[in-house]
Amino acid sequence: MRLFLLSCLVAGSLWAQKPKLVVGIVVDQMRFDYLTRFENRYSKTGFKRFLNEGFECKNHHFNYMPTYTGPGHASIFTGTTPNNHGIIANHWYDKFEDKEVYCAEDTNVLINVLGTNSERERMSPVRLLSTTFADENRLHTQFRGKTIGVSIKDRGAILPAGHSANGAYWFRGKNEGKWVSTTYYNAELPKWVVDFNKSGAVEKQLKVWEPLYPIASYTASGNDDTDYENGYKGKKKTTFPYDLKKLAEKNEGFDILKVSPFGNTLVTDFALKAIENEALGSDSYTDVLTVSYSSTDYIGHNFGVNSVEIEDTYLRLDLELSRLFKGLDDRVGKGNYTIFLTADHGAVHVPAYLKENKIAAGYFDARLLGEKVAGFLKSNYKIEGLMKKVMNQQIFLNYELIEAQKISLEEITTKLAHFIRQQKHMQYVFTRSQLESESMTSYVGKLIQNGFHQRLSGDVVYVLAPSVITYSLKGSTHGSPQSYDTHVPLLFYGNGIKKGKTYKKTFVTDITPTISSLLGIAMPNAATGKVLDFVLE
Repeated sequence: MRLFLLSCLVAGSLWAQKPKLVVGIVVDQMRFDYLTRFENRYSKTGFKRFLNEGFECKNHHFNYMPTYTGPGHASIFTGTTPNNHGIIANHWYDKFEDKEVYCAEDTNVLINVLGTNSERERMSPVRLLSTTFADENRLHTQFRGKTIGVSIKDRGAILPAGHSANGAYWFRGKNEGKWVSTTYYNAELPKWVVDFNKSGAVEKQLKVWEPLYPIASYTASGNDDTDYENGYKGKKKTTFPYDLKKLAEKNEGFDILKVSPFGNTLVTDFALKAIENEALGSDSYTDVLTVSYSSTDYIGHNFGVNSVEIEDTYLRLDLELSRLFKGLDDRVGKGNYTIFLTADHGAVHVPAYLKENKIAAGYFDARLLGEKVAGFLKSNYKIEGLMKKVMNQQIFLNYELIEAQKISLEEITTKLAHFIRQQKHMQYVFTRSQLESESMTSYVGKLIQNGFHQRLSGDVVYVLAPSVITYSLKGSTHGSPQSYDTHVPLLFYGNGIKKGKTYKKTFVTDITPTISSLLGIAMPNAATGKVLDFVLE
């Protein structure tokens, strides 16, 4: 009897030691070097709270291609790569539906939108094929532990929160400026969300964006006035200050907030309200809050990774992290929560800027490649329509026509791959049969294989040379297997986390197994990552 009581006490003690709340933060498009470039100006209560009191993985990477937002969020929270969880891009060509689809759309299920009349917000995690650690926590606690997802982007809220979340909320700009959801989660918006939408908190952020410090002191970035930035419609120069209220009308109304650091402010505001009103971290069952700061991605695309705008955005994000930390300390209690921060991908320097500084870079026309591929196939097989789509650096072939013409799929993909390799700016080209083989040994080949879903992906995949992109001549983008897209921060802090750092190579798929082990719950059902035991106490 004593042994039984002792085992109960030990089990109770272990449960009590678990964090009451796990907060998973994703900073959209955050390169690793944003931690070091801007470190001197970060506060002790924001990024440096992670760095000084938590654990940092300094050699942290994505282990697949393509490095996009949808796959990034899905991989972080499922602990596996797109070849398993099925989110192979943000948008992709669905060969079974014969149309382009979106990673979070759910138009085939009758879902009503909450908070807006727009049918474009009919979303759910239906295309995510595996569970997240939040799902497993819900199962483990008999659904007593809550999960809430928050992001400016729908996919940034939905995919991390998983299938069984109590709520996922994202921001609809345009002329509305509201936080919305769908009836996949609840029959109606919670009162606190309705109240937030009525509070004027969104309108308050339509203000002048000017730098936190004198513009001349932003020495970690290029000049404020450059030719590498897109800027906002209605303002000729891409220079501070930006009067967002004045510019809103020509920039999709409240959508302009997404492309400003004040979009991140709204995310923090909303996340703190979620903690309070959903009583997250208030009982003995671990809750999960997923927070994705998306404005960093919009600003990076618009202004580029070397802009003063991106530097000021991260200095302001540091202040948002301070606010979030304080809110967690006040409401959940220091020592009662665990928090991690990572990114869904990095970004490339503007190729035009690199070229001007004698660094190899360039631009690639994917539309022109599609025309060349169609011409090559017609010339070789005397048939039109053998190619269905070029998308996400993949060639999709017409299986029905190939079968009807009795053409060997192996033959056509081999010939096509050889043709594509001859095009300027090509680095690698792989066929379906190569990617379906278990014997892939090259590093980049393995990354592509990890992002290749046998059922959903195309028949030929190509990779462009480093710093060569399919994009406009201004602004930054991402998606490649190159280090500037794969190398991102990973920071842990709080309950169960050691203080320290490592230079060992870690991968985004390792985050969820580590958190699952901390919580003592089952791994997500497709998890392939490893536990970072050196992070845990």
